[in-house]
Amino acid sequence: MISVRNAEERGHANHGWLDTHHTFSFADYYDPDFMGFRSLRVINEDTVAPNRGFGMHPHRDMEIITYVLGGKVEHRDSMGTEAVIKPGEVQRMSAGTGVVHSEMNNFGEPLHMLQIWVVPNEKGLKPGYEQKAFDAKERQGRFRVVASPDGREGSLTVHQDLVLHGTLLGAGEKAEYALAPGRHAWVQVARGAGTLNGVKVKAGDGVAVSAEDTLVLTAETPVEALLFDMA
Repeated sequence: MISVRNAEERGHANHGWLDTHHTFSFADYYDPDFMGFRSLRVINEDTVAPNRGFGMHPHRDMEIITYVLGGKVEHRDSMGTEAVIKPGEVQRMSAGTGVVHSEMNNFGEPLHMLQIWVVPNEKGLKPGYEQKAFDAKERQGRFRVVASPDGREGSLTVHQDLVLHGTLLGAGEKAEYALAPGRHAWVQVARGAGTLNGVKVKAGDGVAVSAEDTLVLTAETPVEALLFDMA
């Protein structure tokens, strides 16, 4: 079964410095039909103006993944981490027992990123931070693991039974993924347009998948997408 969450149906807010779209209920946007999918709780597509951003604020008991599409984001947190995340790099912060952090665009161009929250498999974890780069060649024409419970294939480690993959497809290219029995998937299209198992998808769309054994993502225009494989 494949169900598309159309980009234009997402929650939306424009704060001037921040233009944000919410795939699932978040902040002032509430839709009881879209509270998350399995352990996936938040996918926000944010565009942040230069020299603005999210100042220091707290989180706890959440796995937070940052995926940069354009520009750069400067991260600081109460663990002492200072880092800059660029396109091709993925960040994972485990909030656990509590962490305070900021995500700022202290640069001269807009920042375009996906902010993803995953509910961890247990509360009260020790806070932690990871950041890794995934070369475009590694993601071209295939689903490349970028986060997993066991850090497989050099991926980030996430505290949940969830495997996150990234892919880049040129026009006409396709990538296939085998979904094990009893598993579910969410596919988030970040750029471009194409089809998923013959169903049309475009940038900003999310797709819930259950009871499918194979996923085939085909690009009509160049596509960048994420695939979450979940229990």
